[in-house]
Amino acid sequence: MGDKIILSERDFSTQIESLLKLFGWRWVHSRPARTEHGWRTALSGHKGFVDIVAVRNGMCLFIELKSGKGKLSDEQEEWIRELKSVADHSLGVMVFVWKPDQLDEIMEILR
Repeated sequence: MGDKIILSERDFSTQIESLLKLFGWRWVHSRPARTEHGWRTALSGHKGFVDIVAVRNGMCLFIELKSGKGKLSDEQEEWIRELKSVADHSLGVMVFVWKPDQLDEIMEILR
């Protein structure tokens, strides 16, 4: 069996951003930044909102990115559950938690 490539969440997010650009999505990615008080993401509201929101041609994607071993926090699980509830009742809204080993599936969705 071949060696599995381990991709950090940061490298994976760069890869996803490149694909969003390549396939013509309008998107925003909120990222944490290191401050003197630790890592912070400059957003107001509830913790755990998804990493990327992307729109194109009547579609809206809510995307949480994780490294291969990454796990959702409780707050992220709450957001994903609420967003999936919206997606279940809305045409064109989809919610994803993506990991690097899903690249083929991700490419199909973003095309």
